[in-house]
Amino acid sequence: MVATIRTAYPSLDIPFHARWRHFSAGGYDRWDAVMHGAPWTDAAQMARAAFDLAIVSVLLDAGAGPQWRYEEGRTGETFVRSEGLAVASFDMFIGGAFSSRPEDPFRVDADILLAFMPDDLAAGFQVSPDNPLIGVEGRAALLNRLGRVVATNPDIFGQHDDPRPGGLFDVIAATADGETIKATSILEALLNHLGPIWPGRTKIGGVDLGDTWHHPLVDAPDMTKGMVPFHKLSQWLSYSLIEPLEWAGYTVVDVDGLTGLPEYRNGGLFLDAGVLSLKDPADADRPHTVDSPLVVEWRALTVALLDRIAEPIRTKLGFKAEDFPLAKVLEGGTWATGRRLAKERRQDGSPPLTIISDGTVF
Repeated sequence: MVATIRTAYPSLDIPFHARWRHFSAGGYDRWDAVMHGAPWTDAAQMARAAFDLAIVSVLLDAGAGPQWRYEEGRTGETFVRSEGLAVASFDMFIGGAFSSRPEDPFRVDADILLAFMPDDLAAGFQVSPDNPLIGVEGRAALLNRLGRVVATNPDIFGQHDDPRPGGLFDVIAATADGETIKATSILEALLNHLGPIWPGRTKIGGVDLGDTWHHPLVDAPDMTKGMVPFHKLSQWLSYSLIEPLEWAGYTVVDVDGLTGLPEYRNGGLFLDAGVLSLKDPADADRPHTVDSPLVVEWRALTVALLDRIAEPIRTKLGFKAEDFPLAKVLEGGTWATGRRLAKERRQDGSPPLTIISDGTVF
């Protein structure tokens, strides 16, 4: 893993694990090009647009499946999986697919999200019978729910503009102590204000808990007994909103207040490297639902192991925790190593477990 880090980042100047890395797929910084040509008049306008893009793109960033490809017109390159999903959503964003203002394409408006159809997403993502994408309907429905939450809460999402997901910038900026914002404040805002977008699964007090699942071995003295919270996409989004806040002049601290991401690259790393093994080897050959005890246990162990692996990596590289937070360990080491091992072991680079997903978890 340290070798993977040194190969990808010889200078050890490692950015955070965030959606912005995928927007630079192929070595082309697409967002930088937008920033130099956009008509924004202040940093807050830029940040709202960056929030808009990051929120929509991350919500669309569940597993694409091994067959899907996206051909980018401007470069002629073809991208797959997370990079492909990022470039496809970026192209839709800059093309105004989410904007209700023809004069301002670089925005996401609630009314557009409300009316967004699976066919719209399929067209933007070049989906066809020969180029299938997992969970098109689930992804479109997630955007619809996002639009509904944004439209019905203008006091949150429309403080300085028409209601848009990027209005969360103003909510999070209001938590600043001077120019300092805690990363945990980002996650708190996302869970509080975007919680209703998630499909109804586990609830407490009528509140959908999103990416929270049951496992029989989890004990607690209250109604959370048996529950394991992950909030993978919300935490992935939290990591991805750090840089827009920094571009707007804020300093984000307490980044290690967020957990590692329980997704199939990090989890696959531990299975493929032999750190974890299946009690029943036959489970590698059968599909599993996201709520199965096996998948819940796998994801929970992934989060725990990411914390344990971070410290020896820092020691080998000569960093203190405050200078090399988990977000950098994820970007430079675990996620990339998980992908590399998957490609070495399986021709299509798929994870070691087959997950049945609706496009809103993995």
